[in-house]
Amino acid sequence: MQIKKKTLRKFGTVSFFVLPALIIVITLIVAPLLMSMFNSLFSWNQMVRLDFIGFDNFKALFTKYPYQERFFNALKNNAQWFVMTMVIQNGFGLLFGYLLSRRIAGSEFFKRVFFLPVLFSIVAVGFLWGLYLSPNGLLNAILKATGKPEWQQAWLGNAKYANNALILVNIWRWVGFPSLVFLAAIDMVPVESIEASLLDGANSWQTFWKVIFPLIIPSLTIVFVLTIIGSLNVFEQVYCMTGLDGSPNFATDTIGTLFYRTAFGSVDAGNPEIGMGSAISVVIYLLTFCFSLISIVTTRSKEVEL
Repeated sequence: MQIKKKTLRKFGTVSFFVLPALIIVITLIVAPLLMSMFNSLFSWNQMVRLDFIGFDNFKALFTKYPYQERFFNALKNNAQWFVMTMVIQNGFGLLFGYLLSRRIAGSEFFKRVFFLPVLFSIVAVGFLWGLYLSPNGLLNAILKATGKPEWQQAWLGNAKYANNALILVNIWRWVGFPSLVFLAAIDMVPVESIEASLLDGANSWQTFWKVIFPLIIPSLTIVFVLTIIGSLNVFEQVYCMTGLDGSPNFATDTIGTLFYRTAFGSVDAGNPEIGMGSAISVVIYLLTFCFSLISIVTTRSKEVEL
């Protein structure tokens, strides 16, 4: 009887802490996902569900114009977001995290400076950088003042530069986050391991690569997964800086803006296509899930323990 009461009390305590989170996850993530899957299997007349059509929306997304062209163009832009973010943002994040962990002069000041843009509103960042990158904006004024007028561009109006410009602005805003994650991970590496490496004659690079890096792979996994999720869900910054059409000429379009435009407008302009929009959302979910799982399995196999 006593054991039963103890078990019930333990179950009640666990339920008290777990249930609120479970309700939120089911209400805001699982239920909308299942509804999207369900809606993607029907044809729609604007907001009215019509006939069951199976996987025809998915087939049209991958094979029919303009869905196929728009989708793979958007997916290519998302891939560019991932590669540049992974290499530039996380590369600088790792460098800054390591330098800050060495307690260089002004490290406390730089720690705050790096993280400050993360706190800014994405709408404010998008609006201000939209002004800076306009033809008469700050960047072109600096180029002119420094004697490089031939480098001036319509940074957000030229399809060759627009997506890169958006990604670099995003990197500027978020580089502080991986910096602090890597800083925290490097600070957790036992000092004895680093000192032993240095006593054995290893230089700073060898110590970092052979001792520190293998021990911070769990944090690398977190940053890697968050980068995948962030790159596949890009929406707000594109919407704020170049609009829902991913202008110019869909050069900055992503699967996030394509989904919104399709579900609540149309793939280009016109009536909402709920079935096609739901199919795109299911594909976004599957891509995010699969790539996140692959990255976790791949990086976890390289983790080491002391």
